[in-house]
Amino acid sequence: MKIYTKVGDQGQTCFFGCGMIQKNDPRIEAFGALDELNSVIGLTLCFVEDEKLRQMLTKIQNDLFTVGADLAGSQLAADTLPRIREEHVKELEGVIDELEERLGMPKKFILPGGTVSSSFLHLCRTMTRRAERSLVNVQGVIQINPTLLCYINRLSDLLYVLARQANKELEVKEQQPMYKYFGKERTMEKGAEKVV
Repeated sequence: MKIYTKVGDQGQTCFFGCGMIQKNDPRIEAFGALDELNSVIGLTLCFVEDEKLRQMLTKIQNDLFTVGADLAGSQLAADTLPRIREEHVKELEGVIDELEERLGMPKKFILPGGTVSSSFLHLCRTMTRRAERSLVNVQGVIQINPTLLCYINRLSDLLYVLARQANKELEVKEQQPMYKYFGKERTMEKGAEKVV
């Protein structure tokens, strides 16, 4: 069997339970966003040495295939394909809670960056937000498992705290954005501003 099928040469592809649809359909956009996210997590793994973090990211990669299967099976019977369940979300929340207890919540916005692994984790976070927006768009076309959105939303939170943890482990200080030309240089705190 060849890698190319020529089925999509006219800008269409097959979606489970729906037949042929255009490749710019919101469902295909969502699959693309999930694929991008999974790929950038794979890239991030090339720059992560911590074994516990590597295992967590690899598990997330596998979970993202479950997200894709769940999306693909939205129009099919519940037991036809794997589904994202509440347990997936709770697992992420447990890790987030543990890390936040160690890190505390920042009082200001922080700039993405710092160590190489933290920078890549922030990139993963932003790709997760794109995937989330894509899934919200899909809701206008088909009914999806609401736990999908919970999982993706929680995943972006997890990647945020993982990025912060990656900086803390190497004692890299978090940087706050500076708002130039807004009166004097200021940093923004929660609902307020501080002149520096």
